[in-house]
Amino acid sequence: MTGADYLLPLRTKLRSMRTESFGADPAGARMERIRRSPHFVDGAFQNPVGARIRPSGSTVEFAKTYFQKEQRVLRTPNGSVPVHPTTLADLAAPPVSGLRLTWMGHSSVLAEIDGRRILFDPVWGDRCSPFPFAGPKRLHPTPLSLAALGPVDVVVISHDHYDHLDLPTIRALAGTDTVFAVPLGVGAHLERWGVPAARMHELDWNETATVAGISLTATPARHFCGRGLRNGQHTLWASWVVAGPEHRIYHSGDTGYFPGFRDIGAEHGPFDATMIQIGAYSEYWPDIHMTPAEGMRAHLDLQGGRPHGVLLPIHWGTFNLAPHAWAEPGEWTKDAGEEADQPVAFPRPGEPFEPAGILPVEPWWRVLSPVLARPWRLSGGQSGSGCGPAPAARGDLDLAGER
Repeated sequence: MTGADYLLPLRTKLRSMRTESFGADPAGARMERIRRSPHFVDGAFQNPVGARIRPSGSTVEFAKTYFQKEQRVLRTPNGSVPVHPTTLADLAAPPVSGLRLTWMGHSSVLAEIDGRRILFDPVWGDRCSPFPFAGPKRLHPTPLSLAALGPVDVVVISHDHYDHLDLPTIRALAGTDTVFAVPLGVGAHLERWGVPAARMHELDWNETATVAGISLTATPARHFCGRGLRNGQHTLWASWVVAGPEHRIYHSGDTGYFPGFRDIGAEHGPFDATMIQIGAYSEYWPDIHMTPAEGMRAHLDLQGGRPHGVLLPIHWGTFNLAPHAWAEPGEWTKDAGEEADQPVAFPRPGEPFEPAGILPVEPWWRVLSPVLARPWRLSGGQSGSGCGPAPAARGDLDLAGER
């Protein structure tokens, strides 16, 4: 037996894992529908405004920043993240106000709205990766098991990147009676993983589905898609508006800042709560992820230009996906909220709260991080709230992977 023979089973296994975890490409009637979309131009879905989706700048400079010892230390908590162990008692009684949010970490949120339960971007896996042995690993455990979560009326997916669409989680949910609401094209992955087409609402931007009296509208976002190195841009990315008889909420998914937030707010807002991406930003990809200052500006745009409702920061604290310090999104968002006089909730993962009630505001991350510099603060001590792009970097940074 040769060395190549020894390697054959591993190669076969990796090929099999790739086939499963990478999902499926849209085809047939689904692909025909994609081609008819007004947002599908020249063979690919297009952003509402121009966006560079591949990291820019010098690979060498990025590597210096990313692998510098002092910076690596800052990118992970120096102790255990204080996860609130969500229990049946936490969720048994309906919310007094009719709206309760439970941040499960990263972009996963359970929203209980007007008697229905909506689960956004559920990721219960240990890694956001196509492989169980490589890729960004969770920095804290999930607050409870999927089985303990109880019945969910709708699972909402923002896009197909690994930190938002998780194979083992979808497989587990496929065995329940829940309905899925996903952007156009993403249904191909779900069908590959066992979700019947009859339990899916696959929406283009500005299309709406109604489930059990709750409307779910896919709204534009400024991002990209793909689960492999070759990205055909054949699956759409979206933010989501969810409206019940009494309450309205918004989930940003992943997005760079763009003027369309004002349009979404004018048509669907104002919102009782927004869940806004404020982590995994970098000057190397300024068009596809927002800084906390941009996230605050997006929230205000969605609310008609004034402080209103509650902002729940998402897409931070769970996975190490960018060069910034682990605790920086929390600190920066806290500063931005105080400057704008906008209420911001800072729950521990798994800690339920009602936006109309007492908000969790303790900066729990501080005990797990050294004191951070605040480069976003202006000379007068105020938090910078401008959302212009970071200084342009030169050249192309050819990095694979989905953020």
